[in-house]
Amino acid sequence: MKIDLHIHSKDCSDGRLTLTEIFDEAHSRDIQVISITDHDNIECQEEAEMLAFRYGMYYISGVELNISFSHPRYREGKPVSLDLLGYQYDIHDPALAQKIRELKEHRRLRAEKILEKINSEFRVRHLEPFTHKDLEAIEETVDGAFGRPHIANYMVKKGIVESRQEAFDKYLMKCNVPKMPLSLEETSALIRGAGGKLILAHPNDPNGTSLVSLTRSIDEQRRIIKDTMLPFLDGIECWHSRHTSETAALYSLFAKEENLIVSGGSDCHQEPIIMGTVPVPLYVAGQFDA
Repeated sequence: MKIDLHIHSKDCSDGRLTLTEIFDEAHSRDIQVISITDHDNIECQEEAEMLAFRYGMYYISGVELNISFSHPRYREGKPVSLDLLGYQYDIHDPALAQKIRELKEHRRLRAEKILEKINSEFRVRHLEPFTHKDLEAIEETVDGAFGRPHIANYMVKKGIVESRQEAFDKYLMKCNVPKMPLSLEETSALIRGAGGKLILAHPNDPNGTSLVSLTRSIDEQRRIIKDTMLPFLDGIECWHSRHTSETAALYSLFAKEENLIVSGGSDCHQEPIIMGTVPVPLYVAGQFDA
């Protein structure tokens, strides 16, 4: 039996496979405890529950939310982005659903501002700027939450860059616009208010939104969590595709010391397909009543 509690879909996020394709693949990989954790979107949760039931899997409702977080001892108190995972919440909770709608609206406005910044770069490079028609064309490719990967894919399609990575390296990192600012406190209240559990995602991910933005020392990361985050968290994502075995061990020990639950998953966007490849211990499922 395999467990994967961190998967993104094409239907509601920036994954490459539809929900049906994800569950077909998960079934073939013997994944029996699963969660779809799309970015700022819970619209696919009901369908995911039905697909899990069809395949005889145990499903845990999931979502990944981005927050703005700062600590006075690091980066002169300037905020960084962190990701949080919400699990086992009521997918029909009104307050959570309203906030998700607000996040979705903000994502479109953010995309417009990113394109404006990219156009400034295009003018310097003597390239034809994006128009409103380009924005509409990008939107047509968005099934879930509008994000920078959709813009990157469009730039590849138009021949502006050769790869999604080149789009980020040349334009999207430089032309980024902050996401809608959610705080740890607000996010905790939303998920817990909906009956769920809040997990700090991939705290030591060297390539993602993580505490590495503040410090690469795991000891210091754990001190930050203990000093400022513990009252708002229910757990830590210890096992992740970009966590080393040492990171997983140190964070699972920390979670045990602080009476936190633990979770794990591949963070699979299906390029390549890595779902089910992270060795999440079986006892993790028991924490979610599986």
